[in-house]
Amino acid sequence: MYEPRYGIWIPVYGNCGAMNHPNEPRNASYERAKFLIQLAEEYGFSTSLIAEHIINPRNQELDQLETWSTAADLAEATNSIEIIAAVKPLLFHPVVLAKMALNIDAISKGRFSINLVSAWFMPELQKSGIPFLPHDERYRYSQEWIEVVKALWSGEKINHVGSYFNITDLCLRPRPVAQPHPRVYLGGESEAAKNLAVESADVFFLNGRPLEVIKETITDIKKRQRLKLKPLRFAMSAFVIARPTDTEAQTEYKYLFELTKQDDRTELIKGIEKEVVMFKNMANYPGVGSNGGTAAGLVGSYDTVATKIADFVEIGIDTFMLQFQPFASEMKRFYEEIMPRVRHLNSRLFSSY
Repeated sequence: MYEPRYGIWIPVYGNCGAMNHPNEPRNASYERAKFLIQLAEEYGFSTSLIAEHIINPRNQELDQLETWSTAADLAEATNSIEIIAAVKPLLFHPVVLAKMALNIDAISKGRFSINLVSAWFMPELQKSGIPFLPHDERYRYSQEWIEVVKALWSGEKINHVGSYFNITDLCLRPRPVAQPHPRVYLGGESEAAKNLAVESADVFFLNGRPLEVIKETITDIKKRQRLKLKPLRFAMSAFVIARPTDTEAQTEYKYLFELTKQDDRTELIKGIEKEVVMFKNMANYPGVGSNGGTAAGLVGSYDTVATKIADFVEIGIDTFMLQFQPFASEMKRFYEEIMPRVRHLNSRLFSSY
């Protein structure tokens, strides 16, 4: 076992857990994002993720942080942490996106990556007058889209004639700092998403799930044929609740879970496209946090959480994209109590060989 990479979800919606927490007012500002990512960098976190929405999926009257301008600013505001910007291909022409990504790659000196999301929240596209393609067609669109983006990142002059894009005699400069190109993360639970990840991604981003479910998914993905690319890596989302004892952690979990029941999710539920497998599966895992959240089971005593992380690493997860609430104080707790314990588990394992 090796020491994993830890990352944070930037709270672009305002909060990652309950929208209204007595010790964490809802705040989707850039200043808060900068404060948290700089704190994460200070604590030794390796990466960060900025989700993408045009409008807040909970309620369009609520603030929503814009992803790509934020990513550029955070690249300038940090020194070592990876910055992953989510992107929905239906919102960006691949030539425009490829150029934007190259610019942030240059600003960050090679620390920039993208998370390819084929979209699930219908209203932000429909209200914008952008056609919301059927589920499997969105993935076909994304497949051609990422092919064009990667070709442009190569620095070579490209000509592309496809079902969705026609590119003629075009090359982009400067070439990327990250080689061979900015890293591509991709998640999803449908067959179309898994196949696209195997064909085109560098990292498969899993929603938080129990250990055995994650193990089955990794085994399934590894069976699929992957051509001309390095082995696929695996990242997982999780909401962490750690306390000195398991009982204290469960008490905090119940408190946060009750707070989340006060959140109005009417617009969110109405706006989910019915074929999105992720949301069908999430009904089996109620809890706190987005993208699986506490379903990963990182709820418990410091030793319990550290041991569970080690178990996930052993089956193939090398990056944990984490959520906390209240964010700053709980991230500090993770840094002080969990990271050293995982490191200690590593040292014990290696000393036994």
